[in-house]
Amino acid sequence: MSMILQEVYRHPMITASQFEEISHLHQRVKFRKGEMIVNQGDISSKYYCIETGLIRSFALSHDAQEITTGFFEKGSIAIEVSSVFLQTPNKENLQALSDVTCWEIKIEDFQRLYHAIAGFREWGQIWMTRQLLCLKTRSLSMITDSAKTRYLNFISESQEVIRFAPLKYIASYLGITDTSLSRIRKEMCRA
Repeated sequence: MSMILQEVYRHPMITASQFEEISHLHQRVKFRKGEMIVNQGDISSKYYCIETGLIRSFALSHDAQEITTGFFEKGSIAIEVSSVFLQTPNKENLQALSDVTCWEIKIEDFQRLYHAIAGFREWGQIWMTRQLLCLKTRSLSMITDSAKTRYLNFISESQEVIRFAPLKYIASYLGITDTSLSRIRKEMCRA
């Protein structure tokens, strides 16, 4: 049994026996660095609880440029939410930025747990609420914060990503060019 699953699904209403039921519906999978986990246009039927490694999500712009939309690290859930829950084609891709070990669960199993275990349902609602708050915070930051402020906030919250993600992906995520990110980093080193 994975310690990561205990961390991900920690909730006071989930009993030890219910956690056993939850964990048994997960399968351990591995992805190699650079491997595509989810492809734009496909329909996703599972999500991933990350044990080790780093995954990024990205979409293609109108001119086929990769725009990084998120990073998923140890203890987080890598998912293309609308595709999994609405069974619509993915708008994003998920790619392993390092070798990744994670625990996948199929949407059918998630739905069964969601309807059968009140604590799991409560956990799911809290998780989704947190994701919506993070998305709102990020959206506002992209509008109201300077590039330097966005970078400073990012490095304070995402040490694992800073260590392992290429700078071009971080710049894309922050909505700035590689050159701007390099300039910001140089200014910070001089200060």
